[in-house]
Amino acid sequence: MAINYNGDVCVVLDSQHRTPGNLRAFVQATLRSIRTGKSSDVRFSSTERIDVVPMTTRKMEFSYKDGEDFVFSDPETFETVTLAPEFVGNAKDYLVENGAVTVTFVEEKAVAIELPSSVVLKVTDAPEGIRGDSANNVQKPITLETGIVIQAPLFIKTGERIKVDTRTGKYMERA
Repeated sequence: MAINYNGDVCVVLDSQHRTPGNLRAFVQATLRSIRTGKSSDVRFSSTERIDVVPMTTRKMEFSYKDGEDFVFSDPETFETVTLAPEFVGNAKDYLVENGAVTVTFVEEKAVAIELPSSVVLKVTDAPEGIRGDSANNVQKPITLETGIVIQAPLFIKTGERIKVDTRTGKYMERA
């Protein structure tokens, strides 16, 4: 959710309700400012009132990389949104052309990007496995079309398409 905190709109990244020993209960929250992009830990007492800011989520597709920035488009309205590399973060390792993502907006400003749980990527470089090296579940490093290097089984060859878990960055299966 997004809240209005100290005159700034912030996205709540994490929150925990705590009740220590003989003290009053409080909520510990990690907030990220939309304006500055900085995160901070804040304690709210159980009696404090907060203003919730409405958020909207839209399904978008990754279109292309414009220099350092990433351009996403809405498949229905063809409206484009350009996001900075700091905002996209590690999601860049799983972005392929026309790949679907969910972008969250607060006051028409993008605040979060969410990838699907798995993506299908093409293997661009997979060294040959060593013959006879199949005693256990042996893995080898392979390079995917986005440039990320992951561990995969020995039977994966260059040019194949594989499914990768975006949360852990691990090989799942052939696609």
